[in-house]
Amino acid sequence: MQDDITPLCADELSNAIHRRNISCREVMSAYLARIDRLNPIFNAIVNIADEDSLLSLADICDLELLNGQSRGWLHGIPQAIKDVASASGFPTTLGSPLLKDAMAKTDSIMVSRMKAAGCIVIGKTNMPELGLGSHTFNEVFGATRNAWDTSVSAGGSSGGTAVALAQRLLPLADGSDFMGSLRNPAAWNHIFGMRPSQGRIPLGPGNDVFLSQLVTEGPMARNVKDLTKLLEIQSGFDPRLPLSLSSQFHAHESGAKAEALKGLRIGWLGDLSGHLAIEDGILEICEQALHRMASAGAIVLPMGLGFDTDKLWDCWLSWRRALVGPRVTALMGFPHARDHIKPEALWEYDHAQGMSYTEFSQASQTRTSFYHHMLRMFQTEVDVIAMPVVQTWPFAIEKRWPSHIGSRKMDTYHRWMESTIYATLAGLPAISVPAGFHPMQTWPMGLQLIGPPQGDSLLLKVASAYEDTSLELMKTTPTNVILTSN
Repeated sequence: MQDDITPLCADELSNAIHRRNISCREVMSAYLARIDRLNPIFNAIVNIADEDSLLSLADICDLELLNGQSRGWLHGIPQAIKDVASASGFPTTLGSPLLKDAMAKTDSIMVSRMKAAGCIVIGKTNMPELGLGSHTFNEVFGATRNAWDTSVSAGGSSGGTAVALAQRLLPLADGSDFMGSLRNPAAWNHIFGMRPSQGRIPLGPGNDVFLSQLVTEGPMARNVKDLTKLLEIQSGFDPRLPLSLSSQFHAHESGAKAEALKGLRIGWLGDLSGHLAIEDGILEICEQALHRMASAGAIVLPMGLGFDTDKLWDCWLSWRRALVGPRVTALMGFPHARDHIKPEALWEYDHAQGMSYTEFSQASQTRTSFYHHMLRMFQTEVDVIAMPVVQTWPFAIEKRWPSHIGSRKMDTYHRWMESTIYATLAGLPAISVPAGFHPMQTWPMGLQLIGPPQGDSLLLKVASAYEDTSLELMKTTPTNVILTSN
């Protein structure tokens, strides 16, 4: 039964459950069996709940369907929540040894919405400590291995989510994105990951509801249809988050075809005229993906960013320190805290200590200017912007982060992910779509598509059309590769 159930996409699974072709117990049993077999290899899902209690919850969902009651599209579907979000009854560790026993008493807004739509939370997905760094490892649970090659990184910070999806341990899942944390692991595991528009999904609620806007939660899935439906569930205004978007997000009509690409103007930024250090082969893989879109009628326009990239990087450093610093400060009250916090987090914290209001205000003004610049680009030049998601191929799992790209030294632990900051700073929706593979390895790569302000529906329509142009690529799975080598 497992082999019949876990290959189903989430929408197929939901339809089969609601038609009662398969039971929620059968679904839960199939996924738990696959997790039991494969999760010890990949370490994607952590703090998994007791099997008997999960099967009992599935039985309740079956009884509700028998009585003509459905909670929603996710009725009876197993979900594991990224370990940065609160799910009642599960620890929210953030991969930190200081928080390994921090049991959540309530659900975050996103989790409560997914539960209301019927999902059964089975555990959490692994992430880097405090979500910092696009490589999923921590001292609490260890490292998550790439779904395609267990010797290399899964990416991050939603690395556990991406691997769980690619290896069919979950039918779809959530993540969050600050510096590409939904996009990077999607790119490295051959799935879709979307950072929605700023405010589309209310985050928290937390201690700050006005400044903390660079992090957003979002969906990950193996196809665009599932991604879209999950985003629709996660989205919507919440009065506890006054800057959450009041405009409703509705899924575009399913089955968008490649014709949607006809006449679409795609601005191709490439390596930003040499500003970004990018490993060999990545630009070529992304250009092949763009060529497929052009073959369906899209107009690909090579272009520059038209904004001072060094000034933007300095702006990014200021914003990131301003937001990460307080998160680390909250842990400093623990005994011997500095001994149990990763060096990258301490680096952010230490630099944040001397930050002045003037510096932060200047960074905010730079961000404002950049947003207006991007707005003009979308109003006058392009419909969608494209660039690589990641600047390197997946690297050895033992490495903390790439110190060099080619001959160029990385001056911070996250400089190699600079390609993700532009959508984040401008608050724009961005999606990673599978682009192809390394010419000599089984390593995936993603193409990043960035949409206009609140252009989530347009971006998903374009991604769905792209999916149609790349059907053979989308059929490629990691299962045989991994199971043969293990």
